[in-house]
Amino acid sequence: MDAGGAADTPSSLTDSTGAPDTSGAPVVLRQRADFLAANGGLRVGTPAFVLLVKPRQDDSPAKRIGYTVTKKIGNAVVRNRIKRRFRALVHQVLGHHGLPGADHVLIGRGEAMTRDFAAMRADLVRALERVRDGKASSDRRPPRGKPRRR
Repeated sequence: MDAGGAADTPSSLTDSTGAPDTSGAPVVLRQRADFLAANGGLRVGTPAFVLLVKPRQDDSPAKRIGYTVTKKIGNAVVRNRIKRRFRALVHQVLGHHGLPGADHVLIGRGEAMTRDFAAMRADLVRALERVRDGKASSDRRPPRGKPRRR
């Protein structure tokens, strides 16, 4: 500790805002650009969610996680309950099975609300193993409708 009483924190132990990350939990994605970048990565679909994983090109071994549930799934109460379930899943699984130095995004599906938690946990472990083994899909479906003009 220095004279001011604050410990020196290396950049690998801080979150994106520069605050110390002392909880051991993965850093949560907040920026839209991070979600868009993860969308170009590997994807695995399950009944309750779609997992996106994109290795970052920095030297940080931190596992970052993002959650998204669209309004098509339900009202705010339903969406927040699904995100709480996702946070509990990630707390149990990502530390052991997640890819170091990668961004992980969970996109909620309708069944995330009613699916058994143990089954969702097994789905997440299986999805992370598929990504690690290179069996995840990397190609995207072509966009529907007319192409956008730029």
